[in-house]
Amino acid sequence: MELLTPTGFSDYALLDCGDFHKFERFGEFMLIRPEPQALWKPAASIQTWRSSAHAEFIPKSSSSGTWNKLRPMPDHWTLSYKFPQSKNKITFRLALTGFKHVGIFPEQAVNWDYIFSHVSNCKESQPQVLNLFAYTGGASLAAASAGAVVTHVDSIRQVVTWANRNMELSSIKDIRWVVEDALKFVKREVKRGKKYHGIILDPPAYGHGTDGEKWKLEDHLYEMMSLVFELLHPENHFLILNAYSLGLSSLVIENLLKVHTNKTPAADLQTGELYLFSESGLKLPLGVFGRISMPVSV
Repeated sequence: MELLTPTGFSDYALLDCGDFHKFERFGEFMLIRPEPQALWKPAASIQTWRSSAHAEFIPKSSSSGTWNKLRPMPDHWTLSYKFPQSKNKITFRLALTGFKHVGIFPEQAVNWDYIFSHVSNCKESQPQVLNLFAYTGGASLAAASAGAVVTHVDSIRQVVTWANRNMELSSIKDIRWVVEDALKFVKREVKRGKKYHGIILDPPAYGHGTDGEKWKLEDHLYEMMSLVFELLHPENHFLILNAYSLGLSSLVIENLLKVHTNKTPAADLQTGELYLFSESGLKLPLGVFGRISMPVSV
């Protein structure tokens, strides 16, 4: 099992975390947000954070809330991520949403690097990449920036529009946008005999499709993975599975991938946790991941 955290993400920093909150810097703006994994005491008090924070998210329910602005800041701004050992960078439009998120998950930068590297080194001239539960498109941007033909699937039209804006800000073209339930889309692609050189999944614990289809991680993930493996190119592929669900072990992800890679024992398999390392010296866990690649990474 590996523990991975981004390095060199100059536009983002986790400043401190604890008391079920995190204190972060996105570009020049500092935000306080709830964080259920932060069970410990922070290095500095939340009241101390507020003395320099620009805004704090105030929950009104389990899934929504409002932002309390503590210092002047815009409702929208941009942030960029540059790939190591490359001139390429991707740019995100951030926003103070009513759902705590701002449009980016910084811990995923380690996966963006992985995607960029695999697409760049792929033997295919235009590798096909599928991004499921794709949100605002960090993984889609990483793949397209490296030269992939990307299909981006999410069931929420507003976030697909947001991802399209990120593509424009990143000076990238020709990502295919699909507003649809991910499981329904995958079933149709299997029937079509479609093959992809890269597939990324970041499924929520709970969710709904465009027609009200219900998604529950523990009920549907095995079926989804079985179908996804039918879509992978047999000799040249990579796959990334992320899961942010409290209590879910990386061993679950490992077993899911092992069950489906028995026929290709040479596949390179990695599993572990993603985390952010705070400037106060604390490590904040932010989900488990699994990766496979074929041929084996060198």
